[in-house]
Amino acid sequence: MNRMDEVFTRLRGEGRTALIPFLTVGDPDLNTTLDIIHELEEAGADILELGVPYSDPLADGPVIQRASERALQSQITIHSCLEVAKQAREAGSQLPFILFTYYNPILQMGLETFFATIRTHDISGLIIPDLPIEEAEVMGKMAEEADVHLVPLVAPTSDQRIEKIVKNARGFIYCVSSLGVTGERSSFHNEVDSFIAKVKSFTDIPVAVGFGISTREQVQHFSQMCDGVVVGSAIVRQIEETIPLLRESGSRQDGLLQIRQFVAQLRV
Repeated sequence: MNRMDEVFTRLRGEGRTALIPFLTVGDPDLNTTLDIIHELEEAGADILELGVPYSDPLADGPVIQRASERALQSQITIHSCLEVAKQAREAGSQLPFILFTYYNPILQMGLETFFATIRTHDISGLIIPDLPIEEAEVMGKMAEEADVHLVPLVAPTSDQRIEKIVKNARGFIYCVSSLGVTGERSSFHNEVDSFIAKVKSFTDIPVAVGFGISTREQVQHFSQMCDGVVVGSAIVRQIEETIPLLRESGSRQDGLLQIRQFVAQLRV
């Protein structure tokens, strides 16, 4: 069974919601990313999104854009990100890894090479925010053959389009809590809850929500209606703020501890 399926099945039996952090691989460097993965797992993360830095991240707000810029300055590629996942697994991580990448890096790598590689690197899921639904069928079939879940993003839209998107989904449905780019938000539109309920009415597979969630109170609220909650920009910002500590050997552990404590308090 796919690691992601195992986690959602276990958590459903425990009556808990998956905490799904996001981080940008290579920010501030690959070795630190490996250490942060360990800290996130120790903090109680259930599934982890590994963001591939990209030069034109249309779905990402300024915090994640800055993280991508820092990683790209160190020549981080999609290959680097896959190697980090492999090294983290070899170091003992049991987290299901979701690769969050735009479509262009996959095309440059070649679809067959890409899917062969993610299978050997123990990737459980794949999120491609700029993949049109009209082009998702081929990707979905190749992902299924590689035992990787192509996770669809669903935004508030027509019932017909929502039903079409979730029809053949695997892994989980990623509900976008608000239109626009990623970024921390102090509040959400009043209709987000009903939107999530609508998505759940169309599918039996797990439903998670993300984009803008940054506090324990927000995680707690959405945990009452979702199988998973994604926290991205708030964690990436926490990493950004601790970079000066992470770069000094004498204070590195303090920086890692701050990241761990921030994520640990999100868990409900």
